[in-house]
Amino acid sequence: MTILLEDARLAPPKAERWRAAAADLFSSPVNAVVTVVVAGLIAAALWRFARWAVVDAAWSGGAETCRQRSGACWPFVASNAQLMVFGVYPQDLLWRPAVSLALMAGVIAASMIPRLWSATLALAWGLVPAAVCILLSGTFFGRPVSTNEWGGLPLTLLVWMIAFAGAFVVAIPLALARRSNMGGLRTAAIIVIELVRGVPMLVALYVSRFIVPMTAPGLEINLFVSVETALILFVASYLAEIVRAGLQALPRGQTEAANALGLGYWRTTQLILLPQALRAVIPALVNLGIGVLLSTPLVAVIGMTDFLSAVREAASHEQDWPGCYTTAYFVAGLVFFSICFIASRYSRWLERRLRAAGHG
Repeated sequence: MTILLEDARLAPPKAERWRAAAADLFSSPVNAVVTVVVAGLIAAALWRFARWAVVDAAWSGGAETCRQRSGACWPFVASNAQLMVFGVYPQDLLWRPAVSLALMAGVIAASMIPRLWSATLALAWGLVPAAVCILLSGTFFGRPVSTNEWGGLPLTLLVWMIAFAGAFVVAIPLALARRSNMGGLRTAAIIVIELVRGVPMLVALYVSRFIVPMTAPGLEINLFVSVETALILFVASYLAEIVRAGLQALPRGQTEAANALGLGYWRTTQLILLPQALRAVIPALVNLGIGVLLSTPLVAVIGMTDFLSAVREAASHEQDWPGCYTTAYFVAGLVFFSICFIASRYSRWLERRLRAAGHG
């Protein structure tokens, strides 16, 4: 609370910040000209966008209405929302991906409330993706649905959740192994991390899809399982370096104080080092999470129908819906931008909150 009051007292009023910004923008004739030109370009771009999205857009009717307008085709979005959100999942079973989407969104929302952080929430990050897989596949009940028919936004979030949650399970032991005093263990961790980080994600996906099955000719490997395994290892290699950086940033006095209290290595790591290290690298964790989410469309190149692939499929009927191609990709970009913007703003809020709590 004290640090928040001090920040509020030290921060200049908004009016002063605006005056300071204006003084910088018009501090010289050259800066003034550049400011006016850039402001004009931004205003022109915003006006063109407003004309496309609002003034010249078709808001009701059908394909014929869109054919008569030069702007966005919003009736197309309303008519193809089901395909864009859920992909080619069987229409009579759409309640399954709808419930799955609600479950995953609920866990993510709960994770954004610090007072709900607990072992139960960590367990939910493991149980909910498993429940979603059971629900989408129809295992133990109802009509079975192949993973080839999973798609849309539920698949994108599911791929991201499993990759990110599973990466933590792999990354923390890797980070600790890389800092270990045991030479063989440290060398093995370095080889794994650097080998995986040395290839693009697309190559890792291709290896999991085509190369790994060739090593076991008689074994049929599910596409979804192979993709998730590759993503977990890929994300874990980057996450391990982030965790290691957080651990190395901690002063040695933390470990020495724990040793003086008689705490062993594992208790020191669990109760003292890891909580502080993870708190210190929150911006990097959020940045990695956003990057992984924005990279999920790569799964389309090996045959999976993620959200962007479903949008592309809907937009392939441009001959029936004039202007739908631009509108469809605008909606897809808006969805991704909204998720990433909320995540970045939440990261800044959480960082300030934890910093304030740490300084009492």
